[in-house]
Amino acid sequence: MAKFIYRMENILNIKYKMEEQAKQEYMVVRMRLDEAEEQLDSLKKRKNDYFDLYRRLVSEKLEILEIEECKEAIIIIDEYINAQKKVVKSIETELDAAIQKMNIAMQERKIHEKLKENQFELFLHELNREEMKEIDELISYQYNDTSEKEE
Repeated sequence: MAKFIYRMENILNIKYKMEEQAKQEYMVVRMRLDEAEEQLDSLKKRKNDYFDLYRRLVSEKLEILEIEECKEAIIIIDEYINAQKKVVKSIETELDAAIQKMNIAMQERKIHEKLKENQFELFLHELNREEMKEIDELISYQYNDTSEKEE
């Protein structure tokens, strides 16, 4: 029996590797985004803690120095939050690019898998056709052989 050999098997293997690499890149960027979002949430929590402290300081005995320090801390935290939002936004952009790259790699792999399937079907069809040809030749030979014996 003939063996099926896909001529572009090495290209298909490369497509598998490229897809896997794109998935890995996506996961790395996704982890970075998760970390950046956690850091942003942490900053927002610190800001809320400073606001609570500020409200408490203002409502209690007035200590101007502590109130000013708390107000400055809130302003600084706001700057950190804005900077972290920019970081998150840039990582989200990277993530979108990684998703796009992964989708393209998956599409290319699927195309090559489909090409392989089509080539395999052609191979099976050709193999079936040759087997039918051999069967026809065998039947023809047997028919001719029995005809000659009867004469």
